[in-house]
Amino acid sequence: MMKKNIQNWIILLLLQLISTVSNAQVDTTFTKIKMNYTDFLALVSKNNLEYSAQKFNVNIAEANVAAAKVFPDPELAVGASDNGQRRMQMGYGFSSELSWTLELGGKRKARINMAKSTAELTKALLEDYFRNLRAAATLSFLESLKQKEIFLVQLNSYQILKNIAATDSIRFKLGSIAEIDARQSKLEANSMLNEVYQSEADWKTALLELGTFIGEQKKDSLNSPSGDLTKFDRSFDLNELITTAQNNRADVLAALKNKNVSQDILKLTKANRVLDLGVHFGVETASVVSNVVAPTPSTTAVSAGISIPLKFSNQNKGELKVAEYGLFQADVLYQQTELVVQTEVRKAWFNYLTAQKQVQQFNTGLLTDAEKLLNGKIYSYKRGETLLLDVLNAQQTYNATQLNYFEAVYRYAASLVELEKAAGIWDINF
Repeated sequence: MMKKNIQNWIILLLLQLISTVSNAQVDTTFTKIKMNYTDFLALVSKNNLEYSAQKFNVNIAEANVAAAKVFPDPELAVGASDNGQRRMQMGYGFSSELSWTLELGGKRKARINMAKSTAELTKALLEDYFRNLRAAATLSFLESLKQKEIFLVQLNSYQILKNIAATDSIRFKLGSIAEIDARQSKLEANSMLNEVYQSEADWKTALLELGTFIGEQKKDSLNSPSGDLTKFDRSFDLNELITTAQNNRADVLAALKNKNVSQDILKLTKANRVLDLGVHFGVETASVVSNVVAPTPSTTAVSAGISIPLKFSNQNKGELKVAEYGLFQADVLYQQTELVVQTEVRKAWFNYLTAQKQVQQFNTGLLTDAEKLLNGKIYSYKRGETLLLDVLNAQQTYNATQLNYFEAVYRYAASLVELEKAAGIWDINF
Protein backbone atom coordinates (compact mmCIF):
# COMPACT_ATOMS: atom_id res chain seq x y z
CA MET A 1 0.00 0.00 0.00
CA MET A 2 2.83 2.36 0.91
CA LYS A 3 4.58 1.54 -2.38
CA LYS A 4 1.45 2.34 -4.39
CA ASN A 5 1.06 5.71 -2.69
CA ILE A 6 4.68 6.57 -3.44
CA GLN A 7 4.12 5.66 -7.10
CA ASN A 8 1.01 7.85 -7.23
CA TRP A 9 2.91 10.80 -5.77
CA ILE A 10 5.74 10.31 -8.25
CA ILE A 11 3.26 10.15 -11.12
CA LEU A 12 1.50 13.32 -9.94
CA LEU A 13 4.83 15.15 -9.66
CA LEU A 14 5.90 14.05 -13.12
CA LEU A 15 2.52 15.07 -14.51
CA GLN A 16 2.93 18.59 -13.17
CA LEU A 17 6.39 18.84 -14.69
CA ILE A 18 5.13 17.55 -18.05
CA SER A 19 2.25 20.01 -17.97
CA THR A 20 4.62 22.90 -17.31
CA VAL A 21 6.94 21.94 -20.12
CA SER A 22 4.19 21.29 -22.68
CA ASN A 23 2.46 24.59 -21.90
CA ALA A 24 5.76 26.41 -22.33
CA GLN A 25 6.15 24.83 -25.79
CA VAL A 26 2.76 25.98 -27.11
CA ASP A 27 3.26 28.38 -30.01
CA THR A 28 0.81 29.61 -32.61
CA THR A 29 3.77 30.18 -34.99
CA PHE A 30 2.64 33.53 -36.35
CA THR A 31 2.95 37.17 -35.35
CA LYS A 32 -0.27 38.76 -34.14
CA ILE A 33 -1.11 42.47 -34.19
CA LYS A 34 -3.77 43.31 -31.65
CA MET A 35 -6.72 45.32 -32.92
CA ASN A 36 -9.83 46.45 -31.08
CA TYR A 37 -13.25 46.76 -32.69
CA THR A 38 -13.29 50.57 -32.87
CA ASP A 39 -10.01 50.72 -34.79
CA PHE A 40 -11.10 47.86 -37.04
CA LEU A 41 -14.35 49.56 -38.02
CA ALA A 42 -12.51 52.82 -38.67
CA LEU A 43 -10.15 50.99 -41.05
CA VAL A 44 -13.10 49.35 -42.79
CA SER A 45 -14.69 52.75 -43.38
CA LYS A 46 -11.43 54.23 -44.62
CA ASN A 47 -9.67 51.44 -46.51
CA ASN A 48 -12.24 48.91 -47.73
CA LEU A 49 -11.66 48.69 -51.46
CA GLU A 50 -15.21 47.83 -52.52
CA TYR A 51 -16.58 50.68 -50.41
CA SER A 52 -14.02 53.04 -51.94
CA ALA A 53 -15.17 51.95 -55.39
CA GLN A 54 -18.80 52.58 -54.44
CA LYS A 55 -17.92 56.12 -53.38
CA PHE A 56 -17.03 56.94 -56.98
CA ASN A 57 -20.70 56.48 -57.86
CA VAL A 58 -21.44 59.59 -55.79
CA ASN A 59 -18.70 61.53 -57.59
CA ILE A 60 -20.09 60.41 -60.93
CA ALA A 61 -23.61 61.43 -59.96
CA GLU A 62 -22.44 64.87 -58.82
CA ALA A 63 -20.55 65.28 -62.08
CA ASN A 64 -23.77 64.45 -63.93
CA VAL A 65 -25.49 67.29 -62.06
CA ALA A 66 -22.88 69.69 -63.39
CA ALA A 67 -23.25 68.22 -66.89
CA ALA A 68 -27.03 68.69 -66.78
CA LYS A 69 -26.62 72.45 -66.35
CA VAL A 70 -24.99 72.88 -69.75
CA PHE A 71 -26.92 74.93 -72.33
CA PRO A 72 -27.16 73.74 -75.94
CA ASP A 73 -24.12 74.79 -77.94
CA PRO A 74 -24.53 77.41 -80.70
CA GLU A 75 -23.60 76.49 -84.25
CA LEU A 76 -21.57 78.62 -86.64
CA ALA A 77 -21.80 77.98 -90.37
CA VAL A 78 -19.48 79.66 -92.91
CA GLY A 79 -19.76 79.29 -96.68
CA ALA A 80 -18.44 80.65 -99.96
CA SER A 81 -19.84 80.64 -103.53
CA ASP A 82 -18.32 81.06 -106.93
CA ASN A 83 -20.34 80.44 -110.11
CA GLY A 84 -17.19 79.73 -112.11
CA GLN A 85 -17.99 82.21 -114.89
CA ARG A 86 -14.68 84.03 -115.03
CA ARG A 87 -15.20 85.30 -118.56
CA MET A 88 -18.60 86.79 -117.68
CA GLN A 89 -17.23 88.36 -114.48
CA MET A 90 -20.17 87.12 -112.38
CA GLY A 91 -18.30 87.60 -109.10
CA TYR A 92 -18.37 85.51 -105.94
CA GLY A 93 -19.97 85.57 -102.48
CA PHE A 94 -19.49 84.69 -98.78
CA SER A 95 -22.00 83.74 -96.12
CA SER A 96 -21.99 83.09 -92.36
CA GLU A 97 -24.75 82.04 -89.99
CA LEU A 98 -24.99 81.65 -86.23
CA SER A 99 -27.76 79.40 -84.94
CA TRP A 100 -28.83 78.28 -81.47
CA THR A 101 -31.53 76.00 -80.11
CA LEU A 102 -33.77 77.66 -77.55
CA GLU A 103 -35.06 74.95 -75.18
CA LEU A 104 -38.65 75.44 -74.11
CA GLY A 105 -40.87 73.63 -71.63
CA GLY A 106 -38.37 73.72 -68.76
CA LYS A 107 -36.14 71.02 -70.23
CA ARG A 108 -32.95 72.26 -68.58
CA LYS A 109 -34.57 72.60 -65.16
CA ALA A 110 -36.12 69.14 -65.45
CA ARG A 111 -32.79 67.71 -66.53
CA ILE A 112 -31.01 69.28 -63.54
CA ASN A 113 -33.68 68.08 -61.11
CA MET A 114 -33.41 64.54 -62.40
CA ALA A 115 -29.62 64.61 -62.03
CA LYS A 116 -29.93 65.93 -58.46
CA SER A 117 -32.47 63.27 -57.56
CA THR A 118 -30.19 60.59 -59.00
CA ALA A 119 -27.29 61.96 -56.93
CA GLU A 120 -29.40 61.79 -53.77
CA LEU A 121 -30.42 58.24 -54.64
CA THR A 122 -26.77 57.31 -55.17
CA LYS A 123 -25.85 58.71 -51.75
CA ALA A 124 -28.65 56.71 -50.13
CA LEU A 125 -27.47 53.55 -51.89
CA LEU A 126 -23.92 54.21 -50.68
CA GLU A 127 -25.18 54.59 -47.12
CA ASP A 128 -27.09 51.33 -47.43
CA TYR A 129 -23.99 49.64 -48.82
CA PHE A 130 -22.02 50.73 -45.77
CA ARG A 131 -24.83 49.51 -43.49
CA ASN A 132 -24.43 46.02 -44.92
CA LEU A 133 -20.63 46.27 -45.04
CA ARG A 134 -20.43 47.34 -41.39
CA ALA A 135 -22.58 44.40 -40.31
CA ALA A 136 -20.60 41.91 -42.42
CA ALA A 137 -17.29 43.24 -41.06
CA THR A 138 -18.59 43.00 -37.50
CA LEU A 139 -19.70 39.41 -38.01
CA SER A 140 -16.25 38.59 -39.38
CA PHE A 141 -14.68 40.21 -36.33
CA LEU A 142 -16.92 38.16 -34.03
CA GLU A 143 -16.16 35.00 -36.00
CA SER A 144 -12.43 35.47 -35.45
CA LEU A 145 -12.99 35.90 -31.70
CA LYS A 146 -15.09 32.73 -31.63
CA GLN A 147 -12.53 30.72 -33.58
CA LYS A 148 -9.83 31.83 -31.15
CA GLU A 149 -11.87 30.58 -28.20
CA ILE A 150 -12.55 27.28 -29.97
CA PHE A 151 -8.84 26.90 -30.65
CA LEU A 152 -8.02 27.49 -26.98
CA VAL A 153 -10.62 24.92 -25.93
CA GLN A 154 -9.18 22.32 -28.28
CA LEU A 155 -5.63 23.18 -27.24
CA ASN A 156 -6.49 22.84 -23.56
CA SER A 157 -8.13 19.47 -24.20
CA TYR A 158 -5.07 18.31 -26.07
CA GLN A 159 -2.79 19.36 -23.21
CA ILE A 160 -4.89 17.37 -20.75
CA LEU A 161 -4.88 14.25 -22.91
CA LYS A 162 -1.19 14.68 -23.67
CA ASN A 163 -0.41 14.83 -19.96
CA ILE A 164 -2.53 11.76 -19.31
CA ALA A 165 -0.74 9.91 -22.13
CA ALA A 166 2.65 10.86 -20.68
CA THR A 167 1.55 9.78 -17.23
CA ASP A 168 0.20 6.48 -18.54
CA SER A 169 3.51 5.82 -20.23
CA ILE A 170 5.22 6.17 -16.86
CA ARG A 171 2.56 4.12 -15.10
CA PHE A 172 2.98 1.37 -17.70
CA LYS A 173 6.74 1.28 -17.09
CA LEU A 174 6.06 1.12 -13.36
CA GLY A 175 3.63 -1.73 -13.94
CA SER A 176 0.57 0.16 -12.68
CA ILE A 177 -1.45 -0.20 -15.90
CA ALA A 178 -1.50 -2.45 -18.93
CA GLU A 179 0.25 -1.51 -22.19
CA ILE A 180 -3.06 -1.31 -24.07
CA ASP A 181 -4.27 1.45 -21.72
CA ALA A 182 -1.09 3.44 -22.33
CA ARG A 183 -1.52 3.05 -26.09
CA GLN A 184 -5.16 4.09 -25.86
CA SER A 185 -4.40 7.34 -24.05
CA LYS A 186 -1.62 8.16 -26.56
CA LEU A 187 -3.99 7.51 -29.45
CA GLU A 188 -6.62 9.82 -27.95
CA ALA A 189 -4.03 12.58 -27.48
CA ASN A 190 -2.84 12.29 -31.10
CA SER A 191 -6.43 12.35 -32.33
CA MET A 192 -7.11 15.52 -30.34
CA LEU A 193 -3.95 17.08 -31.81
CA ASN A 194 -5.48 16.80 -35.28
CA GLU A 195 -8.48 18.75 -34.06
CA VAL A 196 -6.13 21.38 -32.65
CA TYR A 197 -4.48 21.71 -36.06
CA GLN A 198 -7.86 22.16 -37.73
CA SER A 199 -9.10 24.70 -35.21
CA GLU A 200 -5.87 26.66 -35.56
CA ALA A 201 -6.31 26.70 -39.34
CA ASP A 202 -9.91 27.88 -38.92
CA TRP A 203 -8.71 30.64 -36.60
CA LYS A 204 -6.04 31.83 -39.05
CA THR A 205 -8.54 31.72 -41.90
CA ALA A 206 -10.90 33.93 -39.91
CA LEU A 207 -8.05 36.37 -39.26
CA LEU A 208 -7.24 36.45 -42.98
CA GLU A 209 -10.85 37.39 -43.73
CA LEU A 210 -10.40 40.53 -41.62
CA GLY A 211 -7.71 41.70 -44.03
CA THR A 212 -10.17 41.76 -46.93
CA PHE A 213 -12.40 44.15 -45.00
CA ILE A 214 -9.62 46.63 -44.16
CA GLY A 215 -8.02 46.44 -47.59
CA GLU A 216 -4.66 45.00 -46.56
CA GLN A 217 -2.89 41.69 -46.07
CA LYS A 218 0.48 41.53 -44.29
CA LYS A 219 2.79 38.70 -45.24
CA ASP A 220 4.55 38.34 -41.89
CA SER A 221 1.66 38.92 -39.45
CA LEU A 222 -2.09 38.77 -38.96
CA ASN A 223 -4.45 41.17 -37.26
CA SER A 224 -5.70 39.63 -34.03
CA PRO A 225 -8.96 41.13 -32.74
CA SER A 226 -9.56 41.73 -29.07
CA GLY A 227 -12.94 42.02 -27.41
CA ASP A 228 -15.46 40.48 -25.06
CA LEU A 229 -18.13 38.29 -26.63
CA THR A 230 -20.35 38.57 -23.58
CA LYS A 231 -21.19 42.29 -23.84
CA PHE A 232 -24.21 42.09 -26.10
CA ASP A 233 -27.15 42.39 -23.73
CA ARG A 234 -29.74 44.88 -24.96
CA SER A 235 -33.39 45.64 -24.26
CA PHE A 236 -35.62 46.60 -27.20
CA ASP A 237 -39.26 47.29 -27.95
CA LEU A 238 -40.32 45.59 -31.18
CA ASN A 239 -42.78 48.31 -32.30
CA GLU A 240 -40.17 51.01 -31.73
CA LEU A 241 -37.63 49.02 -33.73
CA ILE A 242 -40.03 48.70 -36.67
CA THR A 243 -40.83 52.41 -36.61
CA THR A 244 -37.14 53.30 -36.37
CA ALA A 245 -36.29 50.99 -39.26
CA GLN A 246 -38.97 52.46 -41.53
CA ASN A 247 -37.74 55.98 -40.72
CA ASN A 248 -33.99 55.47 -40.67
CA ARG A 249 -32.97 52.56 -42.88
CA ALA A 250 -30.97 53.65 -45.89
CA ASP A 251 -32.65 51.22 -48.28
CA VAL A 252 -36.08 52.65 -47.35
CA LEU A 253 -34.67 56.12 -48.01
CA ALA A 254 -33.23 54.85 -51.28
CA ALA A 255 -36.62 53.47 -52.30
CA LEU A 256 -38.16 56.86 -51.57
CA LYS A 257 -35.41 58.60 -53.55
CA ASN A 258 -36.07 56.19 -56.39
CA LYS A 259 -39.68 57.41 -56.46
CA ASN A 260 -38.38 60.99 -56.71
CA VAL A 261 -36.10 60.00 -59.57
CA SER A 262 -39.00 58.36 -61.40
CA GLN A 263 -41.12 61.48 -60.94
CA ASP A 264 -38.32 63.65 -62.33
CA ILE A 265 -37.86 61.28 -65.26
CA LEU A 266 -41.55 61.65 -66.06
CA LYS A 267 -41.29 65.44 -65.85
CA LEU A 268 -38.24 65.43 -68.12
CA THR A 269 -40.01 63.15 -70.59
CA LYS A 270 -42.96 65.54 -70.75
CA ALA A 271 -40.63 68.51 -71.12
CA ASN A 272 -38.79 66.83 -73.99
CA ARG A 273 -42.07 66.61 -75.89
CA VAL A 274 -42.36 70.41 -75.96
CA LEU A 275 -41.23 72.06 -79.19
CA ASP A 276 -37.86 73.81 -79.22
CA LEU A 277 -37.19 76.92 -81.27
CA GLY A 278 -34.20 77.29 -83.52
CA VAL A 279 -32.92 80.88 -83.65
CA HIS A 280 -30.50 81.92 -86.38
CA PHE A 281 -28.72 85.08 -87.52
CA GLY A 282 -26.83 85.30 -90.81
CA VAL A 283 -24.77 87.63 -93.00
CA GLU A 284 -24.25 87.12 -96.75
CA THR A 285 -22.03 89.23 -99.02
CA ALA A 286 -21.75 89.24 -102.79
CA SER A 287 -18.94 90.88 -104.80
CA VAL A 288 -19.38 93.26 -107.76
CA VAL A 289 -20.78 91.85 -110.99
CA SER A 290 -19.06 93.92 -113.69
CA ASN A 291 -20.24 92.34 -116.94
CA VAL A 292 -21.97 94.59 -119.51
CA VAL A 293 -25.20 92.60 -119.57
CA ALA A 294 -26.25 93.00 -115.92
CA PRO A 295 -23.76 94.96 -113.87
CA THR A 296 -24.47 94.73 -110.12
CA PRO A 297 -22.74 96.46 -107.24
CA SER A 298 -21.49 94.50 -104.22
CA THR A 299 -24.12 93.73 -101.61
CA THR A 300 -24.35 92.66 -97.98
CA ALA A 301 -27.52 90.96 -96.74
CA VAL A 302 -28.41 90.35 -93.10
CA SER A 303 -30.95 87.67 -92.15
CA ALA A 304 -32.55 86.47 -88.94
CA GLY A 305 -35.27 83.97 -88.23
CA ILE A 306 -36.58 81.06 -86.25
CA SER A 307 -37.13 77.43 -87.07
CA ILE A 308 -39.91 75.28 -85.63
CA PRO A 309 -39.51 71.49 -85.72
CA LEU A 310 -42.50 69.49 -86.79
CA LYS A 311 -42.58 66.88 -84.02
CA PHE A 312 -44.72 64.21 -85.59
CA SER A 313 -42.90 61.86 -83.20
CA ASN A 314 -45.08 63.19 -80.37
CA GLN A 315 -47.88 61.06 -81.76
CA ASN A 316 -45.96 58.10 -80.38
CA LYS A 317 -46.42 58.13 -76.60
CA GLY A 318 -44.29 55.07 -75.92
CA GLU A 319 -41.54 56.97 -74.08
CA LEU A 320 -44.12 58.79 -71.98
CA LYS A 321 -45.79 55.51 -71.03
CA VAL A 322 -42.42 54.03 -70.07
CA ALA A 323 -41.83 56.92 -67.68
CA GLU A 324 -45.33 56.62 -66.21
CA TYR A 325 -44.99 52.87 -65.66
CA GLY A 326 -41.57 53.48 -64.11
CA LEU A 327 -43.21 55.78 -61.57
CA PHE A 328 -45.86 53.18 -60.75
CA GLN A 329 -43.15 50.55 -60.39
CA ALA A 330 -41.09 52.73 -58.04
CA ASP A 331 -44.13 53.27 -55.82
CA VAL A 332 -44.80 49.52 -55.60
CA LEU A 333 -41.13 48.84 -54.86
CA TYR A 334 -41.23 51.39 -52.06
CA GLN A 335 -44.20 49.62 -50.49
CA GLN A 336 -42.41 46.28 -50.90
CA THR A 337 -39.29 47.67 -49.24
CA GLU A 338 -41.30 48.81 -46.22
CA LEU A 339 -42.85 45.35 -45.96
CA VAL A 340 -39.48 43.63 -46.26
CA VAL A 341 -38.00 45.90 -43.59
CA GLN A 342 -40.80 45.11 -41.18
CA THR A 343 -40.37 41.37 -41.79
CA GLU A 344 -36.58 41.54 -41.36
CA VAL A 345 -36.91 43.37 -38.06
CA ARG A 346 -39.40 40.83 -36.72
CA LYS A 347 -37.23 37.88 -37.77
CA ALA A 348 -34.10 39.43 -36.30
CA TRP A 349 -36.01 40.21 -33.10
CA PHE A 350 -37.16 36.61 -32.64
CA ASN A 351 -33.68 35.28 -33.41
CA TYR A 352 -32.18 37.65 -30.84
CA LEU A 353 -34.61 36.54 -28.12
CA THR A 354 -33.92 32.88 -28.90
CA ALA A 355 -30.15 33.40 -28.77
CA GLN A 356 -30.56 35.28 -25.49
CA LYS A 357 -32.41 32.34 -23.93
CA GLN A 358 -29.78 29.90 -25.16
CA VAL A 359 -26.98 31.89 -23.54
CA GLN A 360 -28.90 32.14 -20.29
CA GLN A 361 -29.00 28.34 -20.12
CA PHE A 362 -25.24 28.31 -19.64
CA ASN A 363 -25.49 30.75 -16.72
CA THR A 364 -27.10 28.00 -14.62
CA GLY A 365 -23.73 26.34 -13.93
CA LEU A 366 -23.34 23.99 -16.92
CA LEU A 367 -19.74 24.99 -17.58
CA THR A 368 -18.77 24.76 -13.91
CA ASP A 369 -20.39 21.36 -13.48
CA ALA A 370 -18.71 19.98 -16.60
CA GLU A 371 -15.31 21.24 -15.45
CA LYS A 372 -15.74 19.79 -11.95
CA LEU A 373 -16.75 16.46 -13.45
CA LEU A 374 -13.67 16.38 -15.70
CA ASN A 375 -11.26 17.35 -12.92
CA GLY A 376 -12.77 14.73 -10.64
CA LYS A 377 -12.46 11.99 -13.25
CA ILE A 378 -8.85 12.96 -14.02
CA TYR A 379 -7.96 12.93 -10.33
CA SER A 380 -9.61 9.54 -9.83
CA TYR A 381 -7.89 8.14 -12.91
CA LYS A 382 -4.48 9.28 -11.70
CA ARG A 383 -5.11 7.44 -8.46
CA GLY A 384 -6.18 4.34 -10.36
CA GLU A 385 -9.76 4.57 -9.11
CA THR A 386 -11.50 4.92 -12.48
CA LEU A 387 -11.11 3.90 -16.13
CA LEU A 388 -9.67 5.91 -19.00
CA LEU A 389 -13.01 5.64 -20.79
CA ASP A 390 -14.64 7.58 -17.96
CA VAL A 391 -12.06 10.34 -18.35
CA LEU A 392 -12.58 10.48 -22.12
CA ASN A 393 -16.34 10.70 -21.71
CA ALA A 394 -15.95 13.52 -19.19
CA GLN A 395 -13.49 15.23 -21.54
CA GLN A 396 -15.90 15.01 -24.47
CA THR A 397 -18.73 16.35 -22.33
CA TYR A 398 -16.60 19.26 -21.17
CA ASN A 399 -15.43 20.02 -24.71
CA ALA A 400 -18.95 19.88 -26.12
CA THR A 401 -20.26 22.12 -23.33
CA GLN A 402 -17.55 24.72 -23.91
CA LEU A 403 -17.91 24.65 -27.70
CA ASN A 404 -21.68 24.93 -27.43
CA TYR A 405 -21.24 27.84 -25.06
CA PHE A 406 -19.02 29.81 -27.41
CA GLU A 407 -21.31 29.01 -30.34
CA ALA A 408 -24.27 30.29 -28.32
CA VAL A 409 -22.40 33.44 -27.29
CA TYR A 410 -21.41 34.04 -30.91
CA ARG A 411 -24.98 33.55 -32.14
CA TYR A 412 -26.18 35.94 -29.47
CA ALA A 413 -23.72 38.61 -30.57
CA ALA A 414 -24.39 37.95 -34.25
CA SER A 415 -28.15 38.14 -33.72
CA LEU A 416 -27.71 41.58 -32.14
CA VAL A 417 -25.70 42.69 -35.17
CA GLU A 418 -28.45 41.45 -37.49
CA LEU A 419 -31.15 43.09 -35.36
CA GLU A 420 -29.49 46.50 -35.31
CA LYS A 421 -28.70 46.20 -39.00
CA ALA A 422 -32.37 45.44 -39.70
CA ALA A 423 -33.55 48.30 -37.47
CA GLY A 424 -31.18 50.86 -38.96
CA ILE A 425 -29.49 51.62 -35.63
CA TRP A 426 -25.95 50.99 -34.40
CA ASP A 427 -24.54 51.14 -30.89
CA ILE A 428 -22.32 48.06 -30.97
CA ASN A 429 -18.94 48.36 -29.28
CA PHE A 430 -17.01 45.74 -27.39
